[in-house]
Formats: sequence, C-alpha cells, structure tokens
Amino acid sequence: MENNPIYANQEQIGKALVTLAAQKALVDIGKPAYDKVVEMLYSKYHCYLPDCYEHPEYLSKVLKALFGRAGDVIAESIRTQLEDFMYKKPIANFLEIICR
Repeated sequence: MENNPIYANQEQIGKALVTLAAQKALVDIGKPAYDKVVEMLYSKYHCYLPDCYEHPEYLSKVLKALFGRAGDVIAESIRTQLEDFMYKKPIANFLEIICR
C-alpha cells in the first residue's frame, strides 16, 4: 500500500488544501492582509505559507501578532473551509493548533 501513488501523495494533498484554505481566508480580508502574513512568516520563521502545514504554530503566532483577536476569525474561516477534511489527522492537528 505504501507504494501506491494515491497514498504517497496524501501529505502533498493535505499541504495543498491547508495552503489554499489559508490563502483564501486571508485574501477574503484583503490582499494587504495576505501580504503582511506572508512577509511576517518569512521574516520571523524563514518559511512560506505551505510550510505552515508542518508548523501551524507559526501561522497561529503571526495571526495573533498581526490581527489580535481578529486572528481568531481568520482561523475559524480556515477551519470552516477544511471541515470536510478534519477526519485526516494532520489536518485535524493543524486546525487544533491554529484555532487555540
């Protein structure tokens, strides 16, 4: 089963889903919000938005630093978009961390 490309790509698919959900939540607020988050992720953690799949704490900290309590609204938007995929443990873990 491990050699099956469907299973081999599950992590990449999860990463893409999380990245797209985060991008949409931020762009829905406005392109400047998206730009600020991406800039701060890189300047503080030397990472990009897709890296937050493995390090959701980075996104959580950046949202709180930039938006305060309003960051919770962004995290909730991401959670809503990923709701159908919460049965996947990596996505559930990601959401648990950003929605704290």
